[in-house]
Amino acid sequence: MRDDDSSTFNAARRRFGLQSMTLGGGVLLAGAAHAAGADAAAPAPNQTTGPVQQAGLSPRLTMHALDTWHGTPAAGMRVDMFRVEHGQTQHLQTITLAANGRSEPPLLIGDAYRAGTYELLLHADDYFAARKANLPQPLFLSKIPLRFRVTDASRRIHLPVLFGPWSYNYYLGS
Repeated sequence: MRDDDSSTFNAARRRFGLQSMTLGGGVLLAGAAHAAGADAAAPAPNQTTGPVQQAGLSPRLTMHALDTWHGTPAAGMRVDMFRVEHGQTQHLQTITLAANGRSEPPLLIGDAYRAGTYELLLHADDYFAARKANLPQPLFLSKIPLRFRVTDASRRIHLPVLFGPWSYNYYLGS
């Protein structure tokens, strides 16, 4: 094949590839638009407020920890809970997460659930040691502190926590 034939052939292949992607993308967009049509009547959630309180549940504070290294709930993880006032921490309780990685019973409920600043301390080092995780020593994360505020004790607050040996993330759940 001559050089000029090769460039014509490559240009034709590129054009075919681009046309195929354009056609395929159009089909995907049309399908997505058709599927969204069924949900068009549903109003969009209000993104300016916090999560909606779940009906039937009294106000409470709960958490759920997921181990992203093993891909499982953080069953058996020890968590210390503190109330923070005037820069000082007061130990409230120590819990062990249930098999599903949740705080059972809730961390705070009833009269114990008040507005204020709180801190949870997750013992990631002990958790990974108990799981016999083959990780470099010393661990990058040993204890994971989560500090947050309860501003309205009439709302239910749930804290999902995702963690691994090198990072963690938590957020206000619903």
